[in-house]
Amino acid sequence: MGRLMNRRRFLQTATAAGISRCFREDVLLTAQHLPAQVNTVRGDVPLEKLGTTLMHEHVLVDFIGADKASPERYDADEVFQVALPFLKRVYALGCRSFVECTPAYLGRDPKLLRRLSEASGLNILTNTGYYGASNDKYIPRQAFTATSEELAATWVHEFQNGIDGTGIKPGFMKISVDKGSLSDIDARLVRAAALAHLKTGLTIASHTEDGTSALEELDLLGREGVSASAFIWVHAHIEPQTEKQIKAAQQGAWIEYDGISEKTVDQHVKLVKMMIDAGLIHRTLISQDAGWYNVGEPGGGQYRGYETLFTVFLPALKKAGASEAQIRQLLIDNPRYALQTQVRKQRS
Repeated sequence: MGRLMNRRRFLQTATAAGISRCFREDVLLTAQHLPAQVNTVRGDVPLEKLGTTLMHEHVLVDFIGADKASPERYDADEVFQVALPFLKRVYALGCRSFVECTPAYLGRDPKLLRRLSEASGLNILTNTGYYGASNDKYIPRQAFTATSEELAATWVHEFQNGIDGTGIKPGFMKISVDKGSLSDIDARLVRAAALAHLKTGLTIASHTEDGTSALEELDLLGREGVSASAFIWVHAHIEPQTEKQIKAAQQGAWIEYDGISEKTVDQHVKLVKMMIDAGLIHRTLISQDAGWYNVGEPGGGQYRGYETLFTVFLPALKKAGASEAQIRQLLIDNPRYALQTQVRKQRS
């Protein structure tokens, strides 16, 4: 009875938020099994407690390359002191959850994120997966000869047992691919993500700057039996052919416009309005790709805060005609559905 009541409340909320009939039909198939928790660096958090969520941000990055990246290259205490005020600031603006997208071998540091989560009050999610863009600079050596099954096993192990002995479990997968048709190793990463999703239910967030590769990723996932709803097209705003964004969203993928800054407010307002007008707001995510402490630069370099979305973008979006219900959907409802830890299979 409790599960049935939760399902009814979920559907009532979806209807009240203005989610399209198409999406509600998807919900009918999955809400009965909607999991109650999502992994954060401080442990499981109920989905309904995520609140306003920034879907793609960074705290620390290290662009030295997979063969040299190491926690020994930076002072974690210094990074903590630099990053904490920015996280506290965005918490004060109403943010409650923060998806930290720095992958392994590019500066991922779960223990540092846990300290920052405890000090700021934010729910912070970290990830598993490998980053294949930038001509494979950030892929560890062993991955070049590994099969998709072997790669997936590594990521599943982190989900089940925690990352590097910390006990901290990933809340999503982060992969990336280069532009154009998928290379052999990029295709293996995508297939590994599909296999890992079917074992864990973790959402696949893929750094993808090109519509051709995004649609190929969706095709590959579908061949492995994974629904497009398990896939986030990260950096979709970079693809100039918006019809490809629409096509991916119509297949069920999440379209993420995560480059919001003061310079791009008008562009991102137009993109979100496009998705609203196309009836696809229920497949849209927003964020800033901001931060970060850059290892190798004095003091971490120029750290870009996370407040622009709240102080500049949202007022501009409201001025353009977005309703409060639509803004809630972008910041609260869609992230919750996108991040649900649930196996999402392709319909036959």
